[in-house]
Amino acid sequence: MVRIGIIIGSTRPNRNGEQVAKWVYDVAARRSDAEFELVDLRDYPLPHLDEPLPPAMGQYQNEHTRQWADKIASFDGFVIVTPEYNHSTSGVLKNAIDYLYAEWNNKAVGFVSYGSVGGARAVEHLRLVAGELQLADVRQQVALSLLTEFENFSVLKPSDYSLASLSTLLDQVIAWSTALTPLRQPAVTPAQ
Repeated sequence: MVRIGIIIGSTRPNRNGEQVAKWVYDVAARRSDAEFELVDLRDYPLPHLDEPLPPAMGQYQNEHTRQWADKIASFDGFVIVTPEYNHSTSGVLKNAIDYLYAEWNNKAVGFVSYGSVGGARAVEHLRLVAGELQLADVRQQVALSLLTEFENFSVLKPSDYSLASLSTLLDQVIAWSTALTPLRQPAVTPAQ
């Protein structure tokens, strides 16, 4: 069974991302076709890129990088919950993504975003990053507007449309994560 990490892409106090990610997890946990786990960037305090590029997967100098790499390597796909800050994603999420390379490769990713325009511009940037990391980004996106899907800009009240969009996003992330499984397997050298 594929394992999907739901990453909370903000560490700010009073962040909306935690309740959005919990909503995603609650919906996902009702499924029987994948395992899901919440991944909170607060639990992985990564300094700003203090790790040199590794010569190979898993060869990191710092313990915090090794812990982060082990967590990301344990998943077959991801749902990234991102805010939109200044027409892009959060700096802490971009930093966490940039810490690793091989651990992201050949996995699927879907995006649930929130902001004044639903976080659409943050996801545009993340889709470019996903391509470079060899992450297969799925088409479906859940874009939650602070104006229409949050009460007083702080209490999530997702619409039926957003719930249907999330179900489609999860279908796509699971399907792509499953389809990419052979690419994540170690290469087998034929016997001579």
